[in-house]
Amino acid sequence: MTQPIDQGEAERHRAKMAKRKAVQDAEVAAKTIEKGLLIVHTGTGKGKSTAAFGLALRMLGRGHRVGVVQFIKGAWHSAERDALARFDDQLVWHTMGEGFTWETQDRARDIAAAERAWAKARELMADPNLAMLILDELNIALRYEYLELMNVVAALTARRPGLHVVVTGRNAKPELLAAADLVTEMTLVKHHFAAGVKAQPGIEF
Repeated sequence: MTQPIDQGEAERHRAKMAKRKAVQDAEVAAKTIEKGLLIVHTGTGKGKSTAAFGLALRMLGRGHRVGVVQFIKGAWHSAERDALARFDDQLVWHTMGEGFTWETQDRARDIAAAERAWAKARELMADPNLAMLILDELNIALRYEYLELMNVVAALTARRPGLHVVVTGRNAKPELLAAADLVTEMTLVKHHFAAGVKAQPGIEF
């Protein structure tokens, strides 16, 4: 059972939180820039694409339009696509990959698929009605040099000011990280796959 808090302790806590709130409020008030962000989700841990789709849901909830281009995933059907498709014309989704590189085993085919996906991404970046664009697994395409890294970074950097772009995938290139406004690295601590648990609907796809 929780012990009762005496009046003196309650007052000290209130004063401490009031000071903390003043500091937080001042810090928030000092941030005046509003711009489209280049966000990168990378790392060996699970959840990079999931976090990106969470941002998409938030943006859709605000009534804005969102685009998704999937560079590698193609063999698996994504339940996120089914869920977000309920937003109708607020969502534009293109699955352009043909599966992971160890599945296709054809570098020329993988390069061609990545180039088609990047062309679609460039097309969506030019759409003035789009508020956010998710480039799912673009980092994988860059890792295997399916696309010219500096051309991609230059295009992302030169995008129109109000467009938010979210890039996912392991092994993000340093040049992309340098250009990004926000980078989150998912760290693998423990994964059920190592214990023999298979990919499950609602968790992995």
